[in-house]
Amino acid sequence: MSPKTVGIIAHTGKPGAAELVALLRAEFERAGVRVLLEGETAALVGLEGSNSIADLGVDTELLVVLGGDGTILNVIGNLRCELKPIFGINIGSLGFLTCLNSSAYREAVDSIVSGNFALSDRALLSVEVRKGGNTVFQTVALNDAVISRGKVSRLIRLRTRVDGESLTEFNADGLVVATPTGSTAYSLSAGGPILAPQSGVFVITPICPHVLTNRSVIVKDGSLIEVEADSSQIPVYLTVDGRDPVSVERESTVAIQRSEKVLPLAVLPEHSFFNVLRQKLKWSGSNV
Repeated sequence: MSPKTVGIIAHTGKPGAAELVALLRAEFERAGVRVLLEGETAALVGLEGSNSIADLGVDTELLVVLGGDGTILNVIGNLRCELKPIFGINIGSLGFLTCLNSSAYREAVDSIVSGNFALSDRALLSVEVRKGGNTVFQTVALNDAVISRGKVSRLIRLRTRVDGESLTEFNADGLVVATPTGSTAYSLSAGGPILAPQSGVFVITPICPHVLTNRSVIVKDGSLIEVEADSSQIPVYLTVDGRDPVSVERESTVAIQRSEKVLPLAVLPEHSFFNVLRQKLKWSGSNV
């Protein structure tokens, strides 16, 4: 894939973002690639622009996202129906989803212009809150859906079913349902396993469970996962990919399954998933 039009979206609060946007824009234009800037990104370099993230999803062939994993997740949440390939350049604190660091911006441009990158189709979660037979909230997630308690420091009971069959009632601070991509995020911090991107499974991980035998459960990604909060006093919230929490009312069900959409995530041949994993988790092998 050698795109003729790219969109650039930057985390405008990151140091060095303005300089990087200007450098990338110049390099792309020198290579004959048309560049569209998201509105706030354009303002960062003193240009006028009104393109929203959703606009760029329609009008470009590839999105170059400058930031960390959180920036990419925010972009996905704003793309709506058009999920264009994303090439991430890391100027954040974590970069499991990015291809290169900002210092390698010329290499990034060369890879994009020459088409020297692959697209890894990442599974997305379809997340719905249902009440009384109606869907009251719906979105997609690349990383995870988290059902958790509010500010009250008490455990919540979460009745969980997989394909209509009862799994268990988790008595915990919350529950994380993660894709393979999201298995290195909150789920990992909560003690869940690391899943390879194309493993074809999801993982259900309790957060600080009261029963120590409650552990992560891996299910096929064709499963329907349903979670009901058994709580009349404690507020329960749903957080999808770290976005603003959504209140889950009593007698509601959070239904999670694989979305029909996938995210084409750019990866470089020399930066495999396990290579990135070793770097980010600082796995250097045995010292013996």
